[in-house]
Amino acid sequence: MAARKKNAAHSRDPAQPTPNRRPPRETPVPLDVLHPNACGIDIHSDVHYVCVPADRDDQPVRSFGAYSCDLEAIADWLQKCGITSVAMESTGVYWIPLFELLEARKFEVSLVEPGQLSRCGARPKTDVLDCQWIQRLHTYGLLRPSFRPPDSVLALRGYHRQRQTWVRYAASHVQHMQKALEQMNVKLPEVVADITGVTGRAIIEAILAGERDPGTLAALRHERCARSEDEIAKALAGTWRPEHVFALKQAYDLYQFHHQQISECDAQIREELAKLPVRSGDRPITRKPRTRGRKSNDMRFDACGPLLQALGVDLTAIEGIDVGTALVILAEIGVDVSPFPTEKHFASWLGLCPSTHKSNQTEKKRGPRKGKNRVALALRLAARALVKTASPLATFYRRIKSRIGAAGAITATAHKLSRLVYRMLKYGQEYVKQDLQAYEAKLKDKLERSLRKKASALGFDLVPKPAPS
Repeated sequence: MAARKKNAAHSRDPAQPTPNRRPPRETPVPLDVLHPNACGIDIHSDVHYVCVPADRDDQPVRSFGAYSCDLEAIADWLQKCGITSVAMESTGVYWIPLFELLEARKFEVSLVEPGQLSRCGARPKTDVLDCQWIQRLHTYGLLRPSFRPPDSVLALRGYHRQRQTWVRYAASHVQHMQKALEQMNVKLPEVVADITGVTGRAIIEAILAGERDPGTLAALRHERCARSEDEIAKALAGTWRPEHVFALKQAYDLYQFHHQQISECDAQIREELAKLPVRSGDRPITRKPRTRGRKSNDMRFDACGPLLQALGVDLTAIEGIDVGTALVILAEIGVDVSPFPTEKHFASWLGLCPSTHKSNQTEKKRGPRKGKNRVALALRLAARALVKTASPLATFYRRIKSRIGAAGAITATAHKLSRLVYRMLKYGQEYVKQDLQAYEAKLKDKLERSLRKKASALGFDLVPKPAPS
């Protein structure tokens, strides 16, 4: 039966138009030239290939070096050819010097994701053809520029990213300290929640100073430590081999060094926050109560006030978003969200929306776009922090988790947080916290309407159960 249907479909009269399909055009639609003075640049570490329109120079494609004098020569040649708009492919970090130079020379520069060039059709692949392809696509406006925050935010973003790098390096040396302790059979990580806390650091410093008596080391415990002094002393009887003590010393010194670098980055971040314009006016600062103690990776200064002045709104009023998350949002995207027309565009740029692939009237849902967006990562961590709280967002997380699992629920909650952040930054309005009881009542009413609709479709009436006497 299926074979006969397939043969019948192939034996259809070609003269008859296919149902539900638009007939083919007689002539192709011409493309409009949106950027007549466009230039395309293919970026490499040691050479840049530049293409201008064919009528601007006898040699429209030229190769330049990557030194500063070569970048100045590129800008001079583009001005001589009357170029006003430049598109370049983002390749590592090699594009940054040329991008900043062309922006300083008043060119309109667009940074293009490499995937856009490959999705526009198959073509031969050489460096010369790449720059010509970029110039041609940019002339017709077929390339979308990547988002780049204003210059007032770029310095803050640089310092904050450098701080995150040092935090990752310091975390790796914590693992090295744990490894050295385990090799000496010193079970400090088993009796102390954090070996970089007050108790852990005091014991490690005493070990490096030459102390080996378990009782003396256990006496260094903080009064708020959960384990008793006897339990800690029992765990600190080790072998004390010199090579393992040496490894512990080097790991601890590197941990201390990286935290010194973090403190220097915090000082620079504080200075950059003070340079940003004040958008909050006379709005008072309301600090969110801390639900946990201060951690070693927290900011070395009180950033609540500077963040409120720079953002104009208090993002920490949203459940799950703390000072660190708000700082990531400010450092990565700034305050102006106008490059994103709607909150859906903003969530899609973050990679928090499930992509939909539609072909031949068949719709396939795929997972979110893969990428390492720092704002999306911070919002996912904020969504994870909502798991055990009593708030409408936590109720939303648990409801989605029962349907699609924990990973999908974290993405859905982060998507919801991104929409809230977008609205606050765009409209400058404060966050209005929703009442948990009102939210649960709304969900109950929605569920009741759904049940009544299903019962009516099956020919039944939904009758409430009488209250017990």
